Amino acid sequence: MYQLCPKFESAMQILSKRWTGLIIHKLLTGKHRFSEIEASLPVSGRLLSERLKDLEKAGIVRREVFSEVPIRVEYSLTEKGMALKPVLQSVEQWAQDWVTVEETK
Repeated sequence: MYQLCPKFESAMQILSKRWTGLIIHKLLTGKHRFSEIEASLPVSGRLLSERLKDLEKAGIVRREVFSEVPIRVEYSLTEKGMALKPVLQSVEQWAQDWVTVEETK
């Protein structure tokens, strides 16, 4: 009998939350301010904030606060987050090869 690894299940719980993959994909391009991420995705500010906090808690996203007026906050991927790049690239390739728009509706 096949048994799932608890770490695999935990990883899937993190990555399967709505918008998480797209947020990580955006941050793969470098540091971004909250407003830049929000403008690039059709997600509410409340939900984006929640996802960024979840990803920060998981050690995937780094939140950096700059003491300026107004205060500037930038988000970037940690080494752990950058390690997801080949995973997301593989999922993207799989989607290009196998997923049709009709399947997602």
